[in-house]
Amino acid sequence: MQESTVTIKGQTTLPKDVRQALNLRPGDKLRYLILDGGEVRILRSQPVMALAGLLKDRVGKAVTLEEMDEAIARGALDR
Repeated sequence: MQESTVTIKGQTTLPKDVRQALNLRPGDKLRYLILDGGEVRILRSQPVMALAGLLKDRVGKAVTLEEMDEAIARGALDR
């Protein structure tokens, strides 16, 4: 388990292992997700441009509006 000390200004230095695990570089931004029970998760923020092409390989064949309506109706029947 890694530790760091919080300064009077509320600052801390992330341990090297944590920086490596998050692949952090100078200037990167972090997000803090506060969970129930006082647990906090630290996430590396991703710039919007990093999402470009994310779904490129997941594109299937085009479907018609009628096919979409049929799929929605089938989904509603399954409930």
